Amino acid sequence: MEKTFTFDADLTVNRLGYGTMQLPGAGVWGPAADPQHAPAVIETAIDTADAYGPLYANRYLRTALQARPNAHVMVATKVGFTRQGPGIWTPLGAPQYLKQQVELNLFTLGLDHIDLLQLHRIDPDYPLAVQLGALKDLQKEGKIRHVGLSQVTVDQLKAAEQIMPIVSVQNQYNLINRSDEDLLNYAEAHHIAFIPWYPLATGKLITNPTLIAIAQKYDASPSQIALAWLLKRSDVILPIPGTKSSNHELQNLKARDITLSDADFDALKALAN
Repeated sequence: MEKTFTFDADLTVNRLGYGTMQLPGAGVWGPAADPQHAPAVIETAIDTADAYGPLYANRYLRTALQARPNAHVMVATKVGFTRQGPGIWTPLGAPQYLKQQVELNLFTLGLDHIDLLQLHRIDPDYPLAVQLGALKDLQKEGKIRHVGLSQVTVDQLKAAEQIMPIVSVQNQYNLINRSDEDLLNYAEAHHIAFIPWYPLATGKLITNPTLIAIAQKYDASPSQIALAWLLKRSDVILPIPGTKSSNHELQNLKARDITLSDADFDALKALAN
């Protein structure tokens, strides 16, 4: 099992990262319950979005990056959603908006470029070529290094690849929800990073008896085993579990050191059948 994923000659990352979505308040809206603690949670390669907060997650990430100026951290962020309140997510693919949000991401993160910029959703009201064209313009300006997509189909990914190189897809995928298996297989065949969101099914997995029994065999937590399963499933999978707790984040990272037997892997695989 590979522990790293290579995007290009200068960008190789640990396959297990961190998602900032849980840092803001309820409904991914407003500040964290403990704003002083929020930056301390961030320990590894990061996935964020301007829509998280909005922008509160970026503020915490900027503080964390400033506290570790010599750390080698890859930052991935997303644009393409507007927010009107807690739990409200509205796609907007207007090229002017996408460019504005990239600039806001750079400003709020304190970066001169974004390693991986993902289109949070494809907006059906705008041609895909127009949406990706806006990101392609910024890539030419050196403000974006790589471009990815989020919650797409294989056909949408193929259509996007006709417009520009796509290095990642970010779809929901975990032990009990593997409806995008075809997209993962395509990504694996073409060395495209597959970044599963909700990799732990927002805690729904931790009471599963099969998962608990296997976790006990490895002296690990159910969450660690669920992450270890994803890492074994494919070398292109880059899980980004989110948490508000530094302890939980450090525990999640230990999943990289767990090697599941083939029998245990298959037993967990059957949970979605």
